[in-house]
Amino acid sequence: MNYLKSFLPWIAFAVVSTQAGWRWSGLTGLALAGGLLLLERRRGKGWDTLFIEVSAVVFFAALSIWSFSDPASPLRDYVGALTDLWLAVTAWGSIAAKRPFTLGIAKTMVPPEIAATAVFRRVNVVITAVWAASFTVAGIAEAVLLHYAPHDTAGLIIIKVLGFAIPISFTIRYPRIVRARAQKAA
Repeated sequence: MNYLKSFLPWIAFAVVSTQAGWRWSGLTGLALAGGLLLLERRRGKGWDTLFIEVSAVVFFAALSIWSFSDPASPLRDYVGALTDLWLAVTAWGSIAAKRPFTLGIAKTMVPPEIAATAVFRRVNVVITAVWAASFTVAGIAEAVLLHYAPHDTAGLIIIKVLGFAIPISFTIRYPRIVRARAQKAA
């Protein structure tokens, strides 16, 4: 699943933040995001396949600057929710820009004649919308939980896991469903 590699900096940030705080986890996310972006560019990947990686570099650079310049910021307690909301803005923004972030990645997994179809594009808009909706709901749910029950670690983990598991499952299943419908119609 090529999508998971794109989210490694975000996952590492979530893990490191539980042990080292937001400043060091932000730097960890930045180092991983920057390294991953450089590695993928060296491998010849186009910018259209690196939407999440570029977004991660921007987010973690801003977070690192912010966390070191204002370490006592009251928003530091909500950074977990902000990561999901940033990813939601990234995903929704990619749809608004008519470049759903899943499209570039998906194009690398299919023959060019399939990647050029309107159906393929529509499938990726739907998949990206599911990712965006999942990140939106997870970010809001985390913010509410952090406000009312900030020490509910199990609840936060469940929200984080579901925020990724649901769109991953959908990303795997939805193209198969569309293919099966198309084969039935043919």
